[in-house]
Amino acid sequence: MECLESIYLRYKRASRKEKTLILDEFCATCGYHRKHAIRLLKNFKRFTKPKPKRRGAPSVYNKPSITEPLKRIWLAANLPCSKRMKAVIPLWMPGYVKEYGALALDVVKALYRISPPTIDRILKPLRAKYKLKGRCTTKPGTLLRKQIPIKTDQWNEFKPGFVEADTVAHCGDKIEGDYANTVDLVDIATGWTEQGAVWGKGETGVLAALKDMESRIPFPVLGFDADNGGEFINHHLMRHFADRVKPVQFTRSRPYHKDDNAHVEQKNWTHVRQWFGYHRLDKRKIVDMMNDLYRTEWRLYHNFFQPSTKLIEKKVIASKTVKRYDKPKTPYERVMESKHVHPSVKRSLKEQFETLNPFQLRKGIEAKMKKIFEALKGSR
Repeated sequence: MECLESIYLRYKRASRKEKTLILDEFCATCGYHRKHAIRLLKNFKRFTKPKPKRRGAPSVYNKPSITEPLKRIWLAANLPCSKRMKAVIPLWMPGYVKEYGALALDVVKALYRISPPTIDRILKPLRAKYKLKGRCTTKPGTLLRKQIPIKTDQWNEFKPGFVEADTVAHCGDKIEGDYANTVDLVDIATGWTEQGAVWGKGETGVLAALKDMESRIPFPVLGFDADNGGEFINHHLMRHFADRVKPVQFTRSRPYHKDDNAHVEQKNWTHVRQWFGYHRLDKRKIVDMMNDLYRTEWRLYHNFFQPSTKLIEKKVIASKTVKRYDKPKTPYERVMESKHVHPSVKRSLKEQFETLNPFQLRKGIEAKMKKIFEALKGSR
């Protein structure tokens, strides 16, 4: 049968003379009588397995009126997973109505009711795959490592103010020379993030960026945890946190253990690398443009309209690790729920939230990023 399947199409398209040669070969190979071989080749039909029909009633969500708004929100929200997308829809719907017009009542109800598996099924053709890997540019700072304690139990923090920090190198495919770096700061309890751009990884530049980010966080910093890079392990940063009325707890992770800074490591990807990619940003003027973006639309977009989940339980059952997460919430929502944040700060954040439109913030981010890459391209 394998031989028959491999030659039947060639036999069908061959001339009379060629068919004679094919039949001779087929009969010699399989030991068939010539007439039997002719019948087999003449009547052969390739078997194709029929596609199984989907069981149950037809989906009520496979309509352009529902899928189009869903795709628009998903793309503007920077391709979240289905569980986060479920939390994104009610947050972004008021902004969608302002940006694209009102939706029919049944469409709105369907979007609010849609389940994560259904979202996965609808968006499957659009899923983007990211395969690029980063480069490690952390150089251990050994000067003060013995004076700064190691901390690995950050998962237990529930009070806002305990932050993790890291740097993201925009070095392209080589680490030689000078280029821009992003200092990434994330609060462990609420997921509130701030970013700042610096030229190189000098101690004073990183400290200035951290001071600027600290002034934008809506609660005081109580603890600071970083990796063992020389941009963090230095006297400037140690004095900055120690010489206060209420000193900030300064800790570090274990050398060569990236999972110790898991909170900020995942934000390095979702909040920086997914946007800027792995391009080499080696023009000094770009740093000011990046900071202008980080201080305005960037922080508002990520902190007010990008929900994330938090690990609340992890246990091993019969050699299988079982993890349980809470419902996706934005950093803003976690700050509003926290009893450790002052009511006046919550009122101010609520007033600010009511004035924001995520689609306008997204457009502002894209416009400024376009100028950044144009400036990078034009100066080469």
